[in-house]
Amino acid sequence: MSIFRNKELLKPVKSLFSKSRYSFAHKLAESVENEKQELFLDRENCILVDGNDKNVGFASKRDCHKVSGNDIKLHRAFSVFLFNEKGEMLLQKRSNHKITFPNCYTNACCSHPLHDIENERDELNAIGIKRAAQRRLNFELGIPNNQVRPENFHYLTRIHYIDKGDGIWGEHEIDYILFLQKQVDVKPNPGEVSEVLWIKHENLEREIASLSSPLTPWFNLILKSGRLNVWWKNLERLKKFEDYETIHKLN
Repeated sequence: MSIFRNKELLKPVKSLFSKSRYSFAHKLAESVENEKQELFLDRENCILVDGNDKNVGFASKRDCHKVSGNDIKLHRAFSVFLFNEKGEMLLQKRSNHKITFPNCYTNACCSHPLHDIENERDELNAIGIKRAAQRRLNFELGIPNNQVRPENFHYLTRIHYIDKGDGIWGEHEIDYILFLQKQVDVKPNPGEVSEVLWIKHENLEREIASLSSPLTPWFNLILKSGRLNVWWKNLERLKKFEDYETIHKLN
């Protein structure tokens, strides 16, 4: 048997070994990311609120997102809508490691101020929420903290919604709506975000219809309410939409 033929026989074996090694490494990386999400569930505490958004205590992320009977604990959250200088809006696809609504498309960043971080509990002018938003934009999208400061966010209003998700994990939030228009560097964290895209206002309906996965419930509710369309048209005049009094119940 010639050396050439020996090499040919070894090729499939080498290829199989390479694929096997890749598969193992991929599974290991998946396992690590899943473990990280589990740690966040137990180590981080959300702020519990009543229907008027009054702080009434705290509970772990796990307890705040677990569907218990017909109920989910009401907690404080925020949703950031990020626009570049051209007025395009960033959509992200949540990674498959996320406990709630994995692989769903949503606005730039959706998360929670933490009870554990004292200055994120500050309520005056939603400054605690804005600090939390800065922290999470850095963590999820890799946006440097020096590119986005808390004072750059425009607080608009709050929404109250509930969605039981898969029946095991869901959401029940008073969600602070924050708008941000700024040119920033985006480097998504693959454990949090699997895809990002920028869309133009005039293409919104077409882009949403062409997405390969569903929307998160909060983004879908805001979209269907018509509020996103109005706010987007008024990026230069957001001040007039600030409403610290109303909590809009969307379902």
